[in-house]
Amino acid sequence: MRLRRDLLAIYGFARLADTLGDEAEGDRLSQLDGLQADLLRAFQGCAQQPLLQRLVPTLRERSLSPGPFLRLIEANRVDQHVARYEDFAALRGYCSLSADPVGELVLGVLGADTPENIALSNSICSALQLAEHLQDVREDQARGRIYLPAADMRRFGVGEADLRQTPTPAALKELVAFEAARARALLFVGEPLLARLSGWGRVAVAGFSAGGHAALDALARAEHDVARAQLSPQRRDLLRHGAALLWRAQRGGSA
Repeated sequence: MRLRRDLLAIYGFARLADTLGDEAEGDRLSQLDGLQADLLRAFQGCAQQPLLQRLVPTLRERSLSPGPFLRLIEANRVDQHVARYEDFAALRGYCSLSADPVGELVLGVLGADTPENIALSNSICSALQLAEHLQDVREDQARGRIYLPAADMRRFGVGEADLRQTPTPAALKELVAFEAARARALLFVGEPLLARLSGWGRVAVAGFSAGGHAALDALARAEHDVARAQLSPQRRDLLRHGAALLWRAQRGGSA
C-alpha cells in the first residue's frame, strides 16, 4: 500500500534524525549535517543512505518540500545547545521544529496540506509533544534537559531539584497539571482538522489526537505525579476519545 509506504518512510526519517540527535556517538552536529546533505540528495533522486533511498519515491510522488524535513533536523541541532526554555512561547517555538513538521508531512502525503489545515495540525502536534514532555519530566531531567517553561516553574515555586525529588512536591504536581491543561486546550484547538479530512486521514488524525488525550488522562489519574510509574495511556481511554473525536468530526464540529 503506497500510503503506508510513504508514512513509514517519513516516520523512519524522523526517527533517524532523533536518534542522531539523542544517541549518536561522536560529533552529533556533524552527523546531522551529513543527514541534511543526504536529504537534499534524496530530493534529487540520488540519496546514499538506504533509509533516505526509501524516501525518494515518496518525495517524488507526493511532491513534498524540503522545509519540514529540514526543521526536524534543526530541532535536533537545537537539542545540542539548548536545554531550558524561558517561557511557553519559546517551548512552542521548539515544538514548531520538533513536532509540527511531522503533521505537515502527513497532510502532504494525504494531499491536504492547505495553510488552514497545517495551522490546525500544528496545534495537535505541539500538544502531543507537550504531553510527551510531561510524561518524561524525570527522564529528560536526567539527560540534562527541562521542557517545563522556566517562567512557569518560578510562578509555581518549583526548582530544578524538585524534578527528581521523591515524593513529588505538591508544587510540581500543580505545575504539571497546569501544563497538561495547556496541552489539552491545544488538542481542542486543532480538533476541527478532523472535519476537514475524510477516510483514512480522518481516522489517523483522530488516533493521534486520541493518544494525546489518553496520555493526559493517565497523568491526571496519577494526580500529575511524575514519579509514579503508571503514566502509560490506557487502551480504553484511547478508544473512548477516538470514538468521540470521530463522532464530532462526522457532525462537523468539535468539543
